[in-house]
Amino acid sequence: MIPSEWLDQAVLRIIPHIRRTLLTNDAELNIYLKWESRQITGSFKARGALNKVLSLEPWESAAGLVTASAGNHGQGVALAGRKIGAPVLVFASNHAVPAKIKAMQQLGAEVHLVEGGYNAAEGIALNYAAEHKKTWISAYNDGQVIAGQGTIGLEIAQDLMPESGQTWVVPVGGGGLISGIGAALDRFFPRPHLVGVNPQASSFMHSLYHRGSQDDVPDLPTLADGLSGAVENESLTIPMVKKYVNDMITVTEDEIGYAVVYAWKKYGEQIEGSAAAAFAAVITGKVKPPAVVVISGGNIQPEVHEMLCQKYPEAG
Repeated sequence: MIPSEWLDQAVLRIIPHIRRTLLTNDAELNIYLKWESRQITGSFKARGALNKVLSLEPWESAAGLVTASAGNHGQGVALAGRKIGAPVLVFASNHAVPAKIKAMQQLGAEVHLVEGGYNAAEGIALNYAAEHKKTWISAYNDGQVIAGQGTIGLEIAQDLMPESGQTWVVPVGGGGLISGIGAALDRFFPRPHLVGVNPQASSFMHSLYHRGSQDDVPDLPTLADGLSGAVENESLTIPMVKKYVNDMITVTEDEIGYAVVYAWKKYGEQIEGSAAAAFAAVITGKVKPPAVVVISGGNIQPEVHEMLCQKYPEAG
């Protein structure tokens, strides 16, 4: 768990550096959508990365920053490193979205590509940081990162007085986003109805939530690349998810792809697969409205977006 005051400190720390993203209403679907796809770097991940990096001691910054990322967290760390003048090294899968790799590099990060998926990149990155005495910036297993993500929940609550009947729908990878939002919402009423969404192709947190284990979980390629990979053992997010989350569900690749196109045709918003996972849970009826849906990012490879638009012409 994280102290409640960390959320307030996070707001003060990152507010000069982020955008307060729109919360819009779709009356037809009876949902609200929080557009973190419009966030600086195109993803909510900038919040947690900035909050963590800006809270570091000078000696931690001077050591240099190391992280593992599918792309969005790496962009956030690179941005934060640039602001404090700290070098950033990102380990990423060689299957990572090319546009995300390029964006990390453009923000000044050195990117090392690793054979295999996110798990392989995270393992190598952790070992490198320990061996070379660098400062490790986790994408989710860190209280300051979680507090930064929780500022989304505070913003929504300020813009929309929470109602006990609403379901809050959040995409889940390592669980930092939903843990932070859960901690924020805990201020307003006991145990709001909070639902996490995993891609069926890589449903590690779903398995942890329902079975208490990640054993025998498939880790297949998914459009929701930012949600893929196993959760770090003993991660702070595991008990937080258990405390705050009411249910954890999965969506298929077809449902994710359809939701990407639906958002484009209905709202003119380009969202990535990780964000579309949460949206898919609503438009497929797996989560019943009224609901608040966090659209976590918009960094989708243009060619993939075009391919999905051709594949799901009926969406929206």
